[in-house]
Amino acid sequence: MCRNIRTLFNFEPPATDDEIRAASLQFVRKLSGFNAPSKLNEAAFNHAVDQVSAAAEALIRSLITLAPPKDREIERARAAAESAKRFVR
Repeated sequence: MCRNIRTLFNFEPPATDDEIRAASLQFVRKLSGFNAPSKLNEAAFNHAVDQVSAAAEALIRSLITLAPPKDREIERARAAAESAKRFVR
């Protein structure tokens, strides 16, 4: 359920608003237990996603590091290799 929640800090290029929103949506889904909320809970669910997105963006944009930024393609290839090892049948 939380496949979109990944480290978003210190990457080149920086995390996009869409990536932050996707991670926030997955986080709210996990907390609420809803993949898609009912009409009754939709407003509260969407408000929570907006709040988590704003907090996550503020955090990511304000963090400071002296480490060089990670390359997205290298990290993606590393994750794919790890996944291939884990799911070999």
